[in-house]
Amino acid sequence: MRTQSGRPALVLTAILMAVAGLAACTPNGGPTPSPSPSTTAGTSSTPSQTAPSGSPSPDTETTSPAPSPSAVPLPSGPGQGNAELAIMIKPSETATASNFTLVCQNGIPAAESQHPSAAAACIAIKNNPSILSPVPAGKDRVCTQQYGGPQVATVTGVVDGHPVQATFTLKDGCEIAAWNAAKDVLGSSAGAS
Repeated sequence: MRTQSGRPALVLTAILMAVAGLAACTPNGGPTPSPSPSTTAGTSSTPSQTAPSGSPSPDTETTSPAPSPSAVPLPSGPGQGNAELAIMIKPSETATASNFTLVCQNGIPAAESQHPSAAAACIAIKNNPSILSPVPAGKDRVCTQQYGGPQVATVTGVVDGHPVQATFTLKDGCEIAAWNAAKDVLGSSAGAS
């Protein structure tokens, strides 16, 4: 009878490596311990998922998604006039985009602004920052079916402490109206009627 004394050690090593690999992929660094025979019914041997202050641990997963930057609309009416924006205008799908920055402090353009009409844009933002929160298309919104052109504008950044991520097009009457409301900021008169 022939024995392979090295084989059981090799199998045991492979099992231990697999368990160690699983421990690295599980929350809290390892598998949840099994209840021991001395554990009484009704008690849990799993580690707590709360921090000492009672708030959830940073490692605790949440079920609610992170808010979208454009989920909270900018307030309507006069604002503070503080903005740091990156603006991209693309005249058509195949054309080269124009990019510029707009930095406003209290409704006045800062020196680093590279906007074609920075003063008008900063005043427009101070007078009504909500122009950079166009109403998204929806089933309840009626828009005229007119086409204003292939232009697309994207505005990202911060206005009065609120994140901004807006896209403007000229696909229909509602989109054209939103573009016209923000035309000083977009630096373009495309779509104006």
